[in-house]
Amino acid sequence: MYDVIVIGSGPAGISAAIYAKRRRLSVLVLSKGNGALSKTDKIENYYGFPEPISGEKLYKNGIHQAKNLGIEIIEDEVVSLQFIENFEIETVNSHYQSKAVILATGTNRAIPNIKGIREFEGKGVSYCAICDAFFYKGKDVVVVGNGNYAIHEMEQLKPVAKSVTILTNGEPMIENRSVDVVVNCNKIREFRGGDKIQEVEFEDNTKQQINGVFVALGTASSSDLARKIGARIESNRIVVNEKMETSVPGLFACGDCTGGLLQISKAVYEGAVAGLEVLKK
Repeated sequence: MYDVIVIGSGPAGISAAIYAKRRRLSVLVLSKGNGALSKTDKIENYYGFPEPISGEKLYKNGIHQAKNLGIEIIEDEVVSLQFIENFEIETVNSHYQSKAVILATGTNRAIPNIKGIREFEGKGVSYCAICDAFFYKGKDVVVVGNGNYAIHEMEQLKPVAKSVTILTNGEPMIENRSVDVVVNCNKIREFRGGDKIQEVEFEDNTKQQINGVFVALGTASSSDLARKIGARIESNRIVVNEKMETSVPGLFACGDCTGGLLQISKAVYEGAVAGLEVLKK
């Protein structure tokens, strides 16, 4: 059991972990690795760096700093977040418990560019199996995705739905994972329906009748995880107060996932606030 688990190892997550650790809290950082920061070739507007620094180098500096303080960092993909007396975090390889959680994985929720996805949001298209599985009891549903997150959503739906099919949309299924449901690797052309979604048509002109679509591309973002636990979300950003607290007690969020200025300076500030405020007596 940890005092706080930080999900994300970018500027916001590492800042939060450092400030929490300096308050003598037991801290674990869970991360699948560097995200958007690694795509930044040169950072020239961050305080204290007279010469440009690459995003990859800045990321590695942060990880090194955290480890020097004794902060435990585990590379693993988080697929679920729940609260049962304490926060329960499920990853691909393990389970963890903590008294508080800080979300800092950015805004990487991927929405496929498929005709019908946005039109049927709330009318059969969902982004959270834990939230909405009940509404599809005894019905035929599909999960769009090809990774661990998609497999997790499938596992949540399988005991409830009549049938579950994973649609990879032309992508190969993740290796070394056995999946005991139908996997369709055809490229998707369009989702169709009337008041509710009714079918999916593939590029090879085949069709499949469906009652629901669960989008689970890539890895679970902070917004995805916050939504699973009932935190307030607006326009895909997590709503927080000045202390970086979400609407769920003990759950904090910082960085790009809270919206606003998508800059390293903002992420570091919000991470510092979250790390100072978490479990504050």
